[in-house]
Amino acid sequence: MPAEMWWFIGAACGQLLGAVVLLKTRSQERGELAPQALALLRGGHRAAVTVALVALHQRGAVAAGRRGTIRANGGPGRTRDPVQLGVHGSLHRALGIRVLAAQPKARRAVDALRAELGGAGLVRPAGRLRAARGLLVCAPATVLAGLLLSEPSGAGLALALVIGAGPVAAALFLFRLPATTGAARRLLRALRERHPLPAHRREVTDGELVQLYVALYGDPALALFLPRFSRDGGLLGRGDGEDGHATGRGWYTGWPGWGLGDGGAGGESGSGGGTD
Repeated sequence: MPAEMWWFIGAACGQLLGAVVLLKTRSQERGELAPQALALLRGGHRAAVTVALVALHQRGAVAAGRRGTIRANGGPGRTRDPVQLGVHGSLHRALGIRVLAAQPKARRAVDALRAELGGAGLVRPAGRLRAARGLLVCAPATVLAGLLLSEPSGAGLALALVIGAGPVAAALFLFRLPATTGAARRLLRALRERHPLPAHRREVTDGELVQLYVALYGDPALALFLPRFSRDGGLLGRGDGEDGHATGRGWYTGWPGWGLGDGGAGGESGSGGGTD
């Protein structure tokens, strides 16, 4: 194998080492997490926005709009939760869930929550994750460049392919690591074991528990506890109206935002659980 090829393989291994350092996190001591934070760990931005909408709907602050949208239904009520305030403040008109999750106020609130979880060692910081993935893309490219420039042949080519396959395979494995850490996945698993999804919604009368179940289970909990709000507001699945918002002159299709509603005037009360 040409000596130049060793330099390229060494550079690829160095890129892998840098990515590992960037991906490494330390779990910190933390208190009990709010439902929005748990939802963010499970399903990302859209899941956090969905749980915030559930809490707002329980207070009558939001309701399902037309064609799979969510609309404001009064003030946000007594809450200091930044995500709920950001989501409610974004509802200046009826919005589909994907457009709502991409609104600046809602996005900033969820990004701030994500940063807090990053400080607790539950989420890999976004900047470090992007940098690590950039290095992981470079590692296979470096090996390929070495093969093209050093032009090994015969036994040297076979040896270069065998040795170069190591960093390439490691880069592909590390690239697939999720943004959440092992500590976050263990936390969610433990909470699901402690709070299995009930068979009937009448078994739960606490509104905060409903938020917890939605945070942990997503669509199955929405369909169980808030079937009309979830269906009419476009929260289940991809949602028919999630990429547009209602206007006075028809239907506007917006750009897809991040992946994340029961009709009427917000049927649940803050203390109620499974009513719809």
